Amino acid sequence: MAELICIVCPKSCHLRADNDLNVTGHGCERGVSYAQKELQDAVRTLTSTVRINGAALRRCPVKTRSAIPMRHIFEAMRLLDDVQLTAPVTEGLTVVDDICGTGIPWVTTRDM
Repeated sequence: MAELICIVCPKSCHLRADNDLNVTGHGCERGVSYAQKELQDAVRTLTSTVRINGAALRRCPVKTRSAIPMRHIFEAMRLLDDVQLTAPVTEGLTVVDDICGTGIPWVTTRDM
């Protein structure tokens, strides 16, 4: 039996799911969907920063354009180790094209 805390809405329901993905403890149907997806293939949107030259700040914020499988998180973060941008940079600029074969890029999240 897996236990989760739902993050879909502010209620933060304490969910329990069995091996057949039957979910209990949910306050709404979104909790059921969240638990089933989380247990089958959990995904997360990552945020980080990369170095930037010629800007007022030394780091530029970046994020994954959409959620990536959690099994790729550490490798995805390592992809940013050698990234160095030069100002000016616009929001939405692709920093890394393809994270671990997912087709999802790292992009900047602000103009600098």
